[in-house]
Amino acid sequence: MAGTFTTRTINIATGATETMHDLTNACSAFLREAAHGRNGLLNVFTPHPASGLAIIETGAGSDDDLLAALRGVLPADDRWGDRHGGPGHGSGHVLPALVPPHATLPVVDGELELGASQSVVLVNTDRHSPERQIRLSFLG
Repeated sequence: MAGTFTTRTINIATGATETMHDLTNACSAFLREAAHGRNGLLNVFTPHPASGLAIIETGAGSDDDLLAALRGVLPADDRWGDRHGGPGHGSGHVLPALVPPHATLPVVDGELELGASQSVVLVNTDRHSPERQIRLSFLG
């Protein structure tokens, strides 16, 4: 049987603050419709210059720790050459170099194969855009 490719775009409301949004349930729901019990790969992509995707434990403080670490490494001040969007906005445009805008994950028997405490999260540091798009693509 030949492999199949299925893709879908979802919209995530991120609000006006830096945030992490858990995408794990959305990924699993997409795979229930697209994978039909097959093995393959799930690619998750966000086409925004100030967002990235991380595989991280959530709910135990690691999510807040990641945002705090990013604030330390990428402070939202006027040191950045990229001033598109106002002072401090340039730091967000460096974010995808540290937290990439994509993740490719294994799918086994139609299920997302993550570790027991891992989640797929959108990391967004842009306070000026209240919504993000995520493209989910299954190849199997």
